[in-house]
Amino acid sequence: MPLINLKHAEMFVEGLDHPEGVALGPDGKIYAGGEAGQVYRIDYGERQVEEYANTGGLNLGMALDADANLYICTADRGAVYKVTPVGEVSQYSAGTEERPLTTPNFPAFDAQGNLYVTNSGSWYGNDGCTFCVAPDGTTSVVDTENSQFPNGCAVSPDGQYLYVAMSLSPPQIIRFPIDDGRKVGPTETVVELPRIVPDGLTFCADGGFPISCYRPDTVLRVLPSGDLTILMDDYEGTILGAPTNVCFGGPDLAVMFWANLGRWHLGMNAHTGLKGAPLFYPDISAD
Repeated sequence: MPLINLKHAEMFVEGLDHPEGVALGPDGKIYAGGEAGQVYRIDYGERQVEEYANTGGLNLGMALDADANLYICTADRGAVYKVTPVGEVSQYSAGTEERPLTTPNFPAFDAQGNLYVTNSGSWYGNDGCTFCVAPDGTTSVVDTENSQFPNGCAVSPDGQYLYVAMSLSPPQIIRFPIDDGRKVGPTETVVELPRIVPDGLTFCADGGFPISCYRPDTVLRVLPSGDLTILMDDYEGTILGAPTNVCFGGPDLAVMFWANLGRWHLGMNAHTGLKGAPLFYPDISAD
């Protein structure tokens, strides 16, 4: 697929505080976070930004349930917080007693309401892991093998695999099979990414997925065939400014959005020719 010209990319909303995470809610709104605890909710059509909550720390990745409750990784507070639609903030998980969360980075739901959470650990510390928070709040460690800075993650559209962006040693996208909140098989390498720092990923309807890269200022794409191509690249780092996470939204999930940790805006591109795969928004209100 040819490189998509950046003239099709634009700033969706500006004035955010170095957003790291971005996610589509079941209400059709786009959600993002700031580095001083800000939680943003954006109306797609009006492009109006509402800061409706604050977690008190550096917000990274996020996921939502069927009631538009937001689950957000707040790295420097060592916890995943739940934010209700009216802005009430409560701790959802801090890991386990034996292994607390240290650098929670990204959460992803499966259809049953299990929330997989990458815990990056320290850069070159080889001390990361992946947790799972069950719908009743019980937290367990599900993977310690992939420990060199696990970053963004996504549950495959069929619910069979957890895909994880590994930022180090070597930088790559891996996956392992999951079932009922557990890792149930060996890790596989999906694609290696030498001299790249992959950060986030999300699935397309065709089975491929874009990869937002903290370094360089690039969004890659893994094709359904497994081949790797460049989707967008910005050597100036203006529209793509350390793009950390990516999601689809808008009509027919045909608009791609990305967060820019190195800038103050969310980007968007409605001309990629791609459509997002539907996300899992579990109903966990009764649990």
